[in-house]
Amino acid sequence: MTNTGTRPRAVVTGASTGIGRELAKQFASHGYDLVIAAENAELDDAQRELLALGAQVLAVRGDLASYDGVENLVAAVASVDRPLAALAVNAGVGVGGAFVDGSLRDELNVVHLNVTSAVHLTRRLLPGMVEQAAGRVLFTSSVAAMTPGPFQAVYGASKAFLASFAEALREELKDSGVTVTALLPGPTDTEFFERAGMTDTKIAQGPKDDPAEVAEQGFAAMMAGKDKVVAGSARNKVQAAAARAVPETVKAAMHRRMAEPGSAGQS
Repeated sequence: MTNTGTRPRAVVTGASTGIGRELAKQFASHGYDLVIAAENAELDDAQRELLALGAQVLAVRGDLASYDGVENLVAAVASVDRPLAALAVNAGVGVGGAFVDGSLRDELNVVHLNVTSAVHLTRRLLPGMVEQAAGRVLFTSSVAAMTPGPFQAVYGASKAFLASFAEALREELKDSGVTVTALLPGPTDTEFFERAGMTDTKIAQGPKDDPAEVAEQGFAAMMAGKDKVVAGSARNKVQAAAARAVPETVKAAMHRRMAEPGSAGQS
């Protein structure tokens, strides 16, 4: 496919709902055309909303937890002969509950989507950005990356991977013209807790941030070339600061009280 425009182009994964959709809106509102990806039918609604903001939008529906799903997205990005200015690796999923009681398939899906697909997609798209000596990369991690996560054990570990991966790539690319930023939101008002089976937990019943605010802060940090941003309310920043001083065993016990099934009804 030939060049169809002169606006900068961005890829956003997990763009059908929540933070990903709001990130895509940030790009569209700031003059970007988009390639958006997700698995569910809500991607069509997101595409219509972004088109209304004046962006050209290519929507790619598929399962990014699979190798072929990522390759199909890469092929779609390559089908438009225009350089890629930004990549927002946002697609992710969580699973709550005791690790020994849960579904192995579900836990491995967390790894495949949150970790494997992030590495796969970044490895495919990042070289082109380095070659053009310009670009912005944003990984959606979480404040959960800063503490062990009992009853979210695999999810928390996956977000810790993304935070570490982002910092490592940033250092590797410091003289390349490409910046890498990690977005670390706290609990956010999305479908996450329902999908993760965590609606009966304290963390799910507690205060949550607006995904539009989180996305706005993440976009601003990425455009400023920052290494990371703890997004959302001040409580997230307090939590992040405390996490640097509190022992891992204490943080794990604190997280257990918030994420253990049935904890919403406990004092």
